[in-house]
Amino acid sequence: MAGAFAGIAHSDSADRGLLAGGDPPTTLGIPQAAPPPRLLNSPPVGSPSASTAPAGPTEPPPPPHPTPEQRLAGLTLEQRVGQLFMVAAKADGSDAGTVADLLNNYVGNIYLAGRSQAGVAATASLVGKLRAGISPASSRGLPLSVATDQEGGSVQVLRGPGFLPIPPALDQGNSSPEQLRADARNWGSELLEAGVNVDLAPVLDTVPSPDFAPSNKPIGAFKREYGFTPAAVSEHGNAMAAGLRDAGVAPVAKHFPGMGRVSLNTDVSANVHDTETTRTDPYLMPFKAAIDGGLRWVMISNAYYDKIDPDLPAPFSPVIMRTMLRSDAGFTGIIVSDDLCNAVQLSPWSVGDRATNFIGAGGTMVLCADTASVPAMYAQVLQRAQTDPGFRNSVDAAALTVLQVKAGK
Repeated sequence: MAGAFAGIAHSDSADRGLLAGGDPPTTLGIPQAAPPPRLLNSPPVGSPSASTAPAGPTEPPPPPHPTPEQRLAGLTLEQRVGQLFMVAAKADGSDAGTVADLLNNYVGNIYLAGRSQAGVAATASLVGKLRAGISPASSRGLPLSVATDQEGGSVQVLRGPGFLPIPPALDQGNSSPEQLRADARNWGSELLEAGVNVDLAPVLDTVPSPDFAPSNKPIGAFKREYGFTPAAVSEHGNAMAAGLRDAGVAPVAKHFPGMGRVSLNTDVSANVHDTETTRTDPYLMPFKAAIDGGLRWVMISNAYYDKIDPDLPAPFSPVIMRTMLRSDAGFTGIIVSDDLCNAVQLSPWSVGDRATNFIGAGGTMVLCADTASVPAMYAQVLQRAQTDPGFRNSVDAAALTVLQVKAGK
């Protein structure tokens, strides 16, 4: 099956379509190969046997209205680990067979990546086929989170019939918050009709000034910011989030603790540092407002933050995830990574170490833009959970968080 895996474009770069619970570990892993997991043989998407794969030993059915805790108790460790991954699926459907294999090997979340002009109906058909092909033995009936990057401007993955063009965030900031919320509800309704229930938006990063914006390659250069003060970003970014929630789509605030002050893009550059942001920085205000408003997903930046945790990039930092997000901000939802697979910023670490470092430091869900990397990442997380009780606690806590959010809690 390994030959079927193929790379996918970056997950969260404005130009990717154009360029294409437990204790943290005491030491971070160094680059090294990780063994691939044993994968089930899955039928192709749409095959008659796709939804009737043999379940092996008979498992008791879940209670009629199970709580997230009861759901967790009914999952094997393999299934729990699978809930901690969100992997790319090409929005044009060209790698649907490969993605189906991952879904039938416990992966519980996908996001549509790249670019598609196919429209709402075609996207809904693709998502429907992927959902229908998931073996009950793999999913235990858990819902599939389907995400995409539908910010607007350069970052609008899904277009075509049924999808309105979305202006960039900086232009959205010219609307009143009330109008933006109404517009976002329409954009969210289009996503939901297409089978997408999570939007990797809004960007809540604050770029310091219009003069600096062109030099801020990940955000300002593409007008992904809602304004140039935390107040403007918070008002309009959270109006976008509220509109998505009105439509029944979960918004994802990104990129905590902020990418507005860096120059380089972590997707395509290494050694990207924010030298200004502090643990109590005013630029954190838009994220705190989103969390106080009930938002349940936050994406972590891949940058270093020299005044917070200079030795570790944010996705490996318990200070940023456990202390700042969980304790300081009171966030109890899903902490999802930015792309851990193709990001040049993380190239010093093996893909397996990136996943275990992230979960061990307090992360919830590994986002990976390269399907070929997922087996090694999954295998290393599973092996570590089987042998390290502290890490197993982190896996169980993260899996419970995913189940709680999926249950609407």
